[in-house]
Amino acid sequence: MGSLKMTEKAPGAALPESSCAYLLQELKMIWNEVGQDQNERERILEELEQECQEVYRRKVNSANMSRIQLHQALAESEAEFTNLLLSLGERSFPGRPEKMAGTLKEQLNSITPALQEMQMRKEARLKQFIEVQTEIQRIASEIAGRLGNKAVTVNEEDLSLKKLEEFQSELQRLKREKSDRLCKVEEYKVLIHNFAKVMGMDPSKILANVHPRLLDGPNEQQTKNISDDILKRLNVTVEQLKEEKNNRREKLQNLVKALTNLWDTLDTAMEERQPYGQIKILAMTSINGMLGPGSLTLETIQQVESEVQRLNQLKASKMKELFLKKRAEVDEICKKSHMDMPYQTEMDKIMNLIMSGDVVHDDLLKTMDEYIYKAKEEATSRKDIMDKVEKWMASCDEERWLEEYSRDERRYSISRGAHKHLKRAERARIIVNKIPGLVEQLMAKTQFWEHERNKIFYYDELPLLAMLKDYMLTLKEKEEEKYRQRENKKIQTLLVKRHENTLMLRPNTSFSRQSSRGFNSPGSTSIWSNQVSAKLQLLPDSENTPAEKDMHAKRIRNRALQSMLGNNRSCSISHEDKTSVSTAKQGLSPL
Repeated sequence: MGSLKMTEKAPGAALPESSCAYLLQELKMIWNEVGQDQNERERILEELEQECQEVYRRKVNSANMSRIQLHQALAESEAEFTNLLLSLGERSFPGRPEKMAGTLKEQLNSITPALQEMQMRKEARLKQFIEVQTEIQRIASEIAGRLGNKAVTVNEEDLSLKKLEEFQSELQRLKREKSDRLCKVEEYKVLIHNFAKVMGMDPSKILANVHPRLLDGPNEQQTKNISDDILKRLNVTVEQLKEEKNNRREKLQNLVKALTNLWDTLDTAMEERQPYGQIKILAMTSINGMLGPGSLTLETIQQVESEVQRLNQLKASKMKELFLKKRAEVDEICKKSHMDMPYQTEMDKIMNLIMSGDVVHDDLLKTMDEYIYKAKEEATSRKDIMDKVEKWMASCDEERWLEEYSRDERRYSISRGAHKHLKRAERARIIVNKIPGLVEQLMAKTQFWEHERNKIFYYDELPLLAMLKDYMLTLKEKEEEKYRQRENKKIQTLLVKRHENTLMLRPNTSFSRQSSRGFNSPGSTSIWSNQVSAKLQLLPDSENTPAEKDMHAKRIRNRALQSMLGNNRSCSISHEDKTSVSTAKQGLSPL
């Protein structure tokens, strides 16, 4: 209304056509021309005034909202600026005014460049934190052995340089640890390659068995696995390869040593040794010495082992021949000395071991030499006794020949060569007469030998002392038998002479003539001889020895003599003759 009244006070003033006063003046002119009612005019003017107030109110509210937003933006900017300062760890920013002056827009415009600068700093700092923490996480994952990497979470509340330096220090420590671990991994890989090269293995397969990431791929920047477990497994693998190398080297050294010994033992030619010369040089190097590629391959060891086995079989065959030769030597020594084979069980066991291949050939010759030495020593100790035994055996042979010669009824006949047998018989009698003394000496020496060695002296598996005692007993029985035969012969001769004397003293009667023919006549004598011969022919076959046949024949003759004496009971004999006959019967009864 005020504005409308003002326009009314200056009707003649020039007004711009776009202003409200001009429009109102034109409206009044129209009303005047039309003749509009005053009340209607006032009502319309009141409506216009209310509409204007609404427009102004909206504009004021809008301006107030803008002011509030400016205050809020300014407060937020200040708060953000303060937070950025705190998060970046800075106390102040040189581009920010210390005191805010001017309108709100001026104040906001003055803080905006500093805020943008701080935001840029934060983004750069945040990027640094992300890079450092990502690297830390990657290296930590490699050290821990984790395959996947998680997203990095950065604490934006603390982006200070101090915190960044802490992360960078941690990163440097992890890098140093990673470098140390990579050096160890490389050292292990180099060792594995060296061991594999010497033993003819594939290092890639060995590393792949430990972990596939240990293999060198096209991308050298790929994630490495350098965890404690990998280092431990690499260390175990290296130790296993080292032990395997030492075992192979030791085995090869032992095989080469055995091969050299076999060469020396079997006197192998240089042509056969030449293919293994380089292997021998490699095997004989020091433990810390360098070995060339393929020095300890399984093929090399198997090649040497096969050669050792072949030579061992050859040596075993030759050792068997040598053993049999030495055993034959022991047998010959024992056979000559007529003694038991010593160490028979032990030599049988050695033979079984040779056949099975379990014998130690180096000790075999020494053992057999000891057996031969002991057998020779035993034979030497028996030599004196064996000489006398041989002499005794020869004397016994002479004794048997003399007995057969004595039983020969044609020994005194005149024939060609008879005088030679007589001379030999004389020598045999001299030798036989010395047998008892020889046997006694032999028994004394045998007893001394057994007492000295505390064992029995065997001759062809029989105790010699028992043999000598049996022989002495037999010799004594023979002497007693000869004595009895001589006595019986004397008695028979005496009886025959007395009977002949008795017959010569009796008168020549028919009765006496018939009686004389019963004993002493040629007819009676021939009858008696025929009877004895017939009985001798009926001897049983069991009496197979000459001595037993002689004894049985003597018994038959005595019985025939007694029967003839019984048939001459009609003859008168003196009391002395009866006594002689009874004595003869007593002497013949044991036979």
